[in-house]
Amino acid sequence: PTALFTLPAGDAADRFDRRLLAASSYAVQAVGAGLLWWLSFADLATPHSLYAVLAMIGTARALAAPAQQSLLPMLVPAAALARAVAWTSSAFKLAMVLGPAVGGALLLGGPARAYATAASLFALALVAMLAIRARFPRQIGGGDISALRRLLAGIDYVWRKPIVLGAISLDLFAVLLGGATALLPIYARDILAVGPQGLGVMRSAPAVGAIAMGLWLAARPLERKVGRVMLAAVGSFGAATIVFGLSTNFVLSLAALAAMGAADMISVLVRQTTIQLATPDGMRGRVSSVNSLFIGASNELGEFESGVTAAWFGTVPAVIVGGVGTVAVVAIWAWRFPALRRLDRFTDVTPR
Repeated sequence: PTALFTLPAGDAADRFDRRLLAASSYAVQAVGAGLLWWLSFADLATPHSLYAVLAMIGTARALAAPAQQSLLPMLVPAAALARAVAWTSSAFKLAMVLGPAVGGALLLGGPARAYATAASLFALALVAMLAIRARFPRQIGGGDISALRRLLAGIDYVWRKPIVLGAISLDLFAVLLGGATALLPIYARDILAVGPQGLGVMRSAPAVGAIAMGLWLAARPLERKVGRVMLAAVGSFGAATIVFGLSTNFVLSLAALAAMGAADMISVLVRQTTIQLATPDGMRGRVSSVNSLFIGASNELGEFESGVTAAWFGTVPAVIVGGVGTVAVVAIWAWRFPALRRLDRFTDVTPR
């Protein structure tokens, strides 16, 4: 669903009320969780029925993602956008840590209880979204422009805007090369010998680092040399990846993973803030969809790349090569995208 519907969802976010699009997504996901509850409670679950419901939920998420991303600049002034991105990104990372833990605890009482809780929380998100009373500008209409031209307009805008293209592509290639987290099970079992419990702690470490950095940036937002800070953060991500690849000490490995999460949070904050400020409101949905599609694809392909290189060269060399590649990408992008390197303040970013 993400590959099929993200770009059309960006077009919808530029044509309709983004708040209602997000609320509709929560409603569909609440229904999906309710169906999973019913299939479990009535003992009717089959692989086909479960996949059908998951496809519905995935489609709803894909359709809402651009609307959610492009909604934030409409709720806060431009000067506060970076701090708002820090808060929302921290909340997302916190949910990634707490969600599986809460879900696992609920599963002790059976899957029906977990699904019912999920349905209730989606319904709560729906109510919260509809409770937003901000004034939204009227979105653009379809006019005489074809749907295909509207979709391609987002890609064309990203391609013609060097600072946006640089921010998206830098994160894309860094994630593509630095997907060491896919190999954590091998490190937990064969290299660090910490077992399933240690693997759980290792999986949480990047999110813990990201949350801590997000809260720091929310309290002390970046003010100067934000472009260089982003480049330095991605370079630090690559360096921390190399440290993790070489480490045989569990504590050092956790510190490296936390550093990777913290560096990634800085990169996410600068990228998201820059993209939103550099894009006119009538294009934000489509540009956000391009960003979501490429970053989402790089996460999946990055894990695939890590598995392939680990099979070819071994686990440790694969992680080190990925880290070195990430640092090399930073050097190339600093030379290739001078507008991104020279970016000083977020207030310098405009759609013009």
